[in-house]
Amino acid sequence: MLNKLIHSLLPALSKNALRLSIFSIVLAFSFSAFAQEEATPAVSGEVAYILNTFLFLVCGFLVMFMAAGFCMLEAGQVRSKNTAVICLKNIGLFSIAGIMYYLIGYNLMYDGVDGGYLGSFSMFDRSSEVDIETGYAAASDWYFQMVFVATTASIVSGTLAERILIWPFFLFIALLTGFVYPIAGSWQWGGGWLSEMGFSDFAGSTLVHSVGGWAALAGAILLGAREGKFLPDGSAQTLPGCSLPMTTLGVFILWLGWFGFNGGSQLALGSGADATAVADIFVNTNLAAAGGVVACMIVSKLTNSHTNIAATLNGAIAGLVAITAEPLTPSMGQAIIIGAIGGLICMYGMKLMDLLKIDDVVMAIPAHLFAGIWGTLVVAWTNPDASLFVQFIGVISYGAFTLIASLIIWFVIKTVIGIRASKDDEEYGLDMSELGTMSYPDFTKSK
Repeated sequence: MLNKLIHSLLPALSKNALRLSIFSIVLAFSFSAFAQEEATPAVSGEVAYILNTFLFLVCGFLVMFMAAGFCMLEAGQVRSKNTAVICLKNIGLFSIAGIMYYLIGYNLMYDGVDGGYLGSFSMFDRSSEVDIETGYAAASDWYFQMVFVATTASIVSGTLAERILIWPFFLFIALLTGFVYPIAGSWQWGGGWLSEMGFSDFAGSTLVHSVGGWAALAGAILLGAREGKFLPDGSAQTLPGCSLPMTTLGVFILWLGWFGFNGGSQLALGSGADATAVADIFVNTNLAAAGGVVACMIVSKLTNSHTNIAATLNGAIAGLVAITAEPLTPSMGQAIIIGAIGGLICMYGMKLMDLLKIDDVVMAIPAHLFAGIWGTLVVAWTNPDASLFVQFIGVISYGAFTLIASLIIWFVIKTVIGIRASKDDEEYGLDMSELGTMSYPDFTKSK
C-alpha cells in the first residue's frame, strides 16, 4: 500500500522538484548578480572626495616618513663625527621646505600656469569649505605635494655631507624649495608647456629625483671634495661611514615610503579601477626595487671578489627611482627589468663619479639623477601614449634649468658668505664646529 502511494506521488514530486530546482538556479543567479553589483558600486561624489582625501593624507604620511629614511641613510654613511649635523640638516630642510612651499612654492607650481612656465607669486590659501567638485580637500593636496618637495631637498643633503656649512645649506634649500623646484614642477604637474607637449612623469623620476640630483651636482662641483677623498695621483679613497646597519635601515624606510610616493600619485581612490591601479603600482614599485638589489648583488659579485653592499643598497634606491616615472603601465617583468637596469646604471655611475673627481658621500647623484633619467626615458617603452622624443626634451629641459639655476645660487652664496667648513673643522668633525656637540662622545676624537 505504501509502495503504491509513493509511486503515485513520484511524477508530481518530480515536476515540483524540477520547478524548485529551476527557481533555485534563477534565484541564485539573481543573488549572484546582485552581489556582484554591490561589490562594485557607483561611488558618490562625496564618497570619492573622502577616499581621495584619505589617499593623499595616508600616502603623504608615508612620504613624510621618507625624511627619516634619508636621515638614517646619510647618518650611516658619514663618519661618526658628522652624524649630529646630518640629523639637524634633515629635520631643518623638511621644515624649511614646508614653510617655503606654503609661502610661495605651491601657487608658483599650480596656480594659473595654463600651459606656461610658472604660476603665481602668492601664498597658498587653504579653504576649509567642502567643495565636492574638486574631488579632494585642498589642504590634503597641499600636504601631499609638500612632502615631495622635501624629498628633493633631502637628495641634496647627503651629497654635500661632511664639508658643507649648515646655514648656507639651509639658504640654498629655501631657494630650491621656494622657487627652483616649483617652477620646474609647473612645467608638467602644474599644466605647463611640457604637459602640453605630452611629457610624462607619473610620480617624479625627473621632477623630484633628477631635479634634486642636478641641484646636488651643482653644489658638489662648487663645494669640492672632502679632504683625503682624492689622492694627488687622482685615485679615489674610500672614507667608510660609521654604520652600515643604520644605512640599511634608512633604505628600508625609503622603500616603505615609496609605496606612498608612487601609489598616492594615482591621485584618486574613488573607483574600483583606481583601487586596482594603486595595487598594481605597489607591486611594480616593490619589484623594481628588488630588481635593482638583485642585479647589483649579482654583477658586483661577478666583477669583484666580494659583493658590494654599498652598490646593493643604492641599487634598491635606483630601482625605486627608475620605476617612479611610470609605475602603472609596466608589466611585472618589465618593472623588474627597469629596476635592474636602474640599479646597474647607479653602480657604474658610482665609478664614473670617482673618475670625474666629484665627491658624493651617499652617491645620491647616480641613484637619483642617473637612474631618474633612465626611468624617464624608458616610459616610452611601457606607456603607448608617451613619446621618446618628448621624454628626451623633458630630461634636457629640466637638467639645463635646474643645473644652471643651482650653479648660480650656489655661486652667489659661496661668494657672499661662503659654503665650506675650514680644513680643521672638517678634520675634527662638523658636529663640534657647527653644533658644539657630538653624537658619540665616548668614541669621537676631541679637538
